[in-house]
Amino acid sequence: MIRFTFYMTLSLAVVIAAVVWFSDRPGAVSIEWQGWLIELSVSRLVLAAAVALVALVFIVELVRSAGKAPKKLREWHRTSRRERGYRALTHGMVAVAAGDSKEANRQARRADVLLNEPPLTMLLSAQAAQLNGDEAAAARYFNNMLDRPETAFLGFRGLLIQAQKNNDRRAALQYAERAYELQPKTPWVLTTMFDLQVGEGRWRAALATLEEAVKRKAIGADIARDRRATVLLGCSAEAEAAGDLSDALRFARRANTLAPDFLPAVLRTVDIMVRTDKVRPASRIIQNAWVRTPHPALARIYGEIGDSDDALKRVKRYERLLSFNPEHPESHIALAETALDAELWGEARNHLERAAGDDPSARVCRMMADLEERSGENPESARSWLLRASAAPTDPAWICRDCGAVWDNWSPVCGDCGSLGSQSWEPPARARAWGLRLPGTEPPPVVLEDEVVDDMRDTAGGDDVPGEKTDTAAR
Repeated sequence: MIRFTFYMTLSLAVVIAAVVWFSDRPGAVSIEWQGWLIELSVSRLVLAAAVALVALVFIVELVRSAGKAPKKLREWHRTSRRERGYRALTHGMVAVAAGDSKEANRQARRADVLLNEPPLTMLLSAQAAQLNGDEAAAARYFNNMLDRPETAFLGFRGLLIQAQKNNDRRAALQYAERAYELQPKTPWVLTTMFDLQVGEGRWRAALATLEEAVKRKAIGADIARDRRATVLLGCSAEAEAAGDLSDALRFARRANTLAPDFLPAVLRTVDIMVRTDKVRPASRIIQNAWVRTPHPALARIYGEIGDSDDALKRVKRYERLLSFNPEHPESHIALAETALDAELWGEARNHLERAAGDDPSARVCRMMADLEERSGENPESARSWLLRASAAPTDPAWICRDCGAVWDNWSPVCGDCGSLGSQSWEPPARARAWGLRLPGTEPPPVVLEDEVVDDMRDTAGGDDVPGEKTDTAAR
């Protein structure tokens, strides 16, 4: 419109200038046509021609505008419809966030009608269906999204969340892997796929995913370092289950090299080494580990090396093991067990007394009872030690830091809560503070330590303390 006004003004100025110019130069023009005779001055002829030209331009522009009117009207209607559709889409997402399933459904239908663009409205419709509890309808929407490249990733994400909600880990893992194929750089896809692979025991795949997650910065380097050793031990167990002890040892040694102080890696490495007749390097690893973290399983594996049928030779071997950490109770317990087998009662008693200290563990008490019974010197003392074992501090165990479940053997994943690498060998005092429990049971009630109970009794002025439980019962 501005351009049209500009041209009209310019044309009018040209016409006026022409009229003035011709007025200064008078003349006459005669036109004879079809019996008609027209006589007029030159200036009037120019003016009439200019007016006719302007009128023609105006009429042409008017006709063109009239021709464009339907198209502009349709465009305006389409724009208005799209704006209302986007408003409905926005209101629908707000309703989903607010948990208003009725409003979310209404806005989803309205957006679908106004926009007529399934890629934009299917996700809202699926979320509205989920909010309304209609999982089947949500699954249909998510599956329909898989047919379109622009929405396939969102479809797999929705199906993945549904599978996790239904505790269908196998299906969830399949959807996570498909989502990874579409968007390999997405951090949550990598971490979710890693967790699902661990849960399904697909350790080699989990190791590859872990490395990719570190590369994409989806998992921090420090966290990955701790997880990598655990996953490598899972790979070792996976290889052993497939009958490949060579690969199992390779993965275990990688874990041991990566984390030399990681006791489960040491245990698995030396166990496979002994079973594959690599006894000399296994002995060196056990001796080095014994300096840092003595453990009953290390002592057992050490005893299987060499002539395990000769009890006296085994005693000599454990004397050598004790020399690497002579002050640790586990060193004396290991030697005492071997001395018992060799019926060396005096040596067994000496090492058990050194292991017992002022507060012997239940395990030491039971060994003392066994010593008294087998030696036959004091049967009454054997019963006394058994009674003492029932009230003695709990023996160390593999304890899950996340759920508190107690296990006899370490595994990469807690069998109770599914946490990765959460089990650690804990001393009795810390175990009691956490509240040990068996897998599949509820956590025990809080147990008051003896000193706290005594303080409460002194404060209350009586012997009964509400909620008090004996330490023996807690154990």
